[in-house]
Amino acid sequence: MTDAFHPNLRHVPADEIDSETAQTSGMQRFAAISNSKVGSEGLWMGQTHVAPAMRSGDHHHGEAETAIYVLSGHPEFVFLDEHSGEETRVHASPGDYVFVPPYTPHREENNDPDVEAVVVIARSTQEAIVVEVPSLSGRG
Repeated sequence: MTDAFHPNLRHVPADEIDSETAQTSGMQRFAAISNSKVGSEGLWMGQTHVAPAMRSGDHHHGEAETAIYVLSGHPEFVFLDEHSGEETRVHASPGDYVFVPPYTPHREENNDPDVEAVVVIARSTQEAIVVEVPSLSGRG
């Protein structure tokens, strides 16, 4: 029996995460919690996998705030420092968190030649927003 005041919890087993979501070259995203999968109205959550010795294309996530939790590997998150304009790297390890503000161009790199980097992502929008940009400056 369903009570409209108390919607049911939604379970997404690991083998049901979905690669039919916005993608960026050099990495693979999987949606777990989204409007289309579970009916979420203000949240998107999933995983990103970056193979050994790979890097994503430069991109941003529009108006979405993005929170990242590193599950495995040692991904690097690359962006331009807002003060110096210099390319900056965040070197992350399992257990670390990274926050990506809205509209901030960045890329993920996995410079380990042997180990895949896997992160859990939560966004403040109900679907994944991915905007490819020609460079970290957002200009060609």
